[in-house]
Amino acid sequence: MTYPAEDFDYEGLPENSPMYAHLLAGAFSGILEHSVMYPVDAIKTRMQMLNGVSRSATGNVVASAYKIGSTEGVFSLWRGISSVIMGAGPSHAIYFSVLEMFKSKFNASSDRPLITALAGACAITISDAFMTPFDVIKQRMQLPTTNYKSPIQCASTLFRREGVSAFYISYPTSIAMSIPYTAIQVGSYDVAMSFCNPSGIYNPVSHIISGALSGAIAASLTTPLDVVKTLLQTRGSSTIQQVKDCRGSLNAIRVIYNFGGLSAFVKGIKPRVIVSMPATAVSWAAYEAGKEILSQVSNPPEV
Repeated sequence: MTYPAEDFDYEGLPENSPMYAHLLAGAFSGILEHSVMYPVDAIKTRMQMLNGVSRSATGNVVASAYKIGSTEGVFSLWRGISSVIMGAGPSHAIYFSVLEMFKSKFNASSDRPLITALAGACAITISDAFMTPFDVIKQRMQLPTTNYKSPIQCASTLFRREGVSAFYISYPTSIAMSIPYTAIQVGSYDVAMSFCNPSGIYNPVSHIISGALSGAIAASLTTPLDVVKTLLQTRGSSTIQQVKDCRGSLNAIRVIYNFGGLSAFVKGIKPRVIVSMPATAVSWAAYEAGKEILSQVSNPPEV
């Protein structure tokens, strides 16, 4: 199925919509996307840890939630969510503003898919540069051994003990994961929509289903890189010296393989898929709804 050029943009709004619409919609979607399934994301982080897994998380999401809630209190699954709220809104606003800026500069190009892909890569690279420190703080606060009372306390402690590099050591891995994740998600969404909504008209159910499927596929295929990112972002809290000594992605890959073999690279895949499905469904549905609403406002039906 092919979409009209003006209709098929990744999480896009009509081209004639004002920039503040992209900023506000992006910020709103980003907060929802990262917050709606936050407790499951906390379980995923613990599953991916090389140490402490047996103490706080098992391979079963429900059993892990019960174990964590009963031993640490149910609100422990929400630790660090304020860091996500502070970072996700601005980072998504940055993503959409950069995306629209690049698309508008190359709007006359006939090679639209390539330009859109390059614009998306530039946008995710810049927005991840902003979001990565917040993600590091979030994951440190999700750990069972954390004693941080707030994101600010966590950030100041990390800076004092590990320096500024602690906030960005996972950035190359984040980019290496985010770009293929976005590409896989967009491609999967397009294919799913061709089956669920071949007419290409606005249909919320089709957007939700296609968004959920695309999120599940993208999350599954990029889980190994997410495991590497988690190790790098939580290395300072590990009790394993080899983990603490990790200085980059390749080093982390070797440590993960030495401790857990190939199976260690798919730890947390279930909760990651569970998180991505509703988050991506919400994101796509919100933007398709936004496109429809703005379209109706811009072109009201004749009376």
